Amino acid sequence: MSDPIRFLTSFGQALSTMTLYSDGHPARERALDASFEQLQALVATEPLPLFSFLDGEVIYGQQVIRDLKGWDWGTRLAKASIQRVEFVGTVTREEYEGFLADVFQRLTSAELDTAEARQLQRPSIRFGAIGVRGADTEAAAMAVATVTMAYTLEEEAATVRWMHDQVATTGGLPLLEAEAVVRSLSLAMHGHSHVILPLLQLKSFDQYTTTHSSNVAVLAMALAEYMGLAAKDVRAFGVAGLLHDLGKVRIPKEILTKPGAFTDEERRVMRQHPSEGARLILEREKRLDLAAVVAYEHHIMLNGTGYPPLQFPRECHYGSKLVHVCDVYDALCTNRPYRDAWHSEMALAYLEERSGVDFDPDLSTAFCTMMRQWTQQRVAIAE
Repeated sequence: MSDPIRFLTSFGQALSTMTLYSDGHPARERALDASFEQLQALVATEPLPLFSFLDGEVIYGQQVIRDLKGWDWGTRLAKASIQRVEFVGTVTREEYEGFLADVFQRLTSAELDTAEARQLQRPSIRFGAIGVRGADTEAAAMAVATVTMAYTLEEEAATVRWMHDQVATTGGLPLLEAEAVVRSLSLAMHGHSHVILPLLQLKSFDQYTTTHSSNVAVLAMALAEYMGLAAKDVRAFGVAGLLHDLGKVRIPKEILTKPGAFTDEERRVMRQHPSEGARLILEREKRLDLAAVVAYEHHIMLNGTGYPPLQFPRECHYGSKLVHVCDVYDALCTNRPYRDAWHSEMALAYLEERSGVDFDPDLSTAFCTMMRQWTQQRVAIAE
């Protein structure tokens, strides 16, 4: 059994013991001691352990712990708005006991204070909802009050980069990690009294595929939710948005980041990415047929033009048309090697102008209305 699994097992046992015995009981103290020892063993190999709990899945750092997929405590923690536990320094036995008491209180409280539900911190331990960072508890409470929470999405962006590297180097498609990123982005969207769109801001051109994939996933989920689709479909469109440009892992970097106009050959290579992405997805994960279709169709216009060319006139999948609107909007609002980013309103005006020609009119109209109602928050990630 690996150290993360040993620690989480002891962590769950300590919480279980706390439900049975009062403070100071020998059995309770033994369970706390055993769990603290497992934490010390863990930090000896990983100084800054990070755990995320998302819909029954347990993630250690960027890796899903598949042996704990059915771990009941992960589901209970997530439902109590503890989606992340992060150890950021040397933890004392006293601090760890206080942390367990805080978690136990959160698990057994019928109602949670709004600020408290976001993020709690001890000197060396942070825990709370994914996507929320703050210098201290008071700052976090102030951020809730003013609806200006600071999202970093560093872990999510790093996971997307890792996914692309895995596809490019090993040919594997880490589906569980993709689904975990989408869940995390969804949690970040709904961490307020109203929906916030946490969009990544490009800092260097070689980050484009990472930031764009994350942003299209957020926008696709937002639009699907705005259109009244079921939660399961919203999440599926999020995964499709996250993977829509997967074929770009096969495009040479010098073409992806070229500052000038493409040559005819470079344009031909670039236009292969939709079919390459669909092929990569279908060859590795049959369950992602929707994502494969979206990857293939997301550059096809409503009037049938675009690429890859259709062999016969037909209507694209609803998901493809939805992601297409989100894809174009984020591309226009992002700095590119050959042009500056457009302002949001300018991009929305373009979508409205091309509605019924390039874009599905119902989806483009709903998207523009949604973007003018819902708050965007673009955050830069480290290079």
